[in-house]
Amino acid sequence: VQLQASGGGLVRAGGSLRLSCTASGRARIGLVMGWFRQAPGKEREFVAAISWSTTTTLYSDSVKGRFTISRDNAKNSVYLQMNSLIPEDAAVYYCASGARSSTDANNYSYWGQGTLVTVSS
Repeated sequence: VQLQASGGGLVRAGGSLRLSCTASGRARIGLVMGWFRQAPGKEREFVAAISWSTTTTLYSDSVKGRFTISRDNAKNSVYLQMNSLIPEDAAVYYCASGARSSTDANNYSYWGQGTLVTVSS
């Protein structure tokens, strides 16, 4: 397994969840880790990205100020702290490994299996 995502679940609107993603093998070689999400009937969209080697982070406007991406290099893990969740945040969340920080999913080569986040109103 190259990327293993976990932490999804059911939460009420206004609540919080923390997603985790552990990278191994070739997926760990990538310079950047990103989180994307896909809701039913919608296209996959960028959420956040972080560099393994710098403090550079990137967020979509829809989650900026509510979500925080972080990493633990010693554990080869990336996290997505999601606060003030709203029903529109409900989706399958995917972590991905890429060569450069980007909002474009095509720039990410390895993908995790996804973890489901459900937000009740």
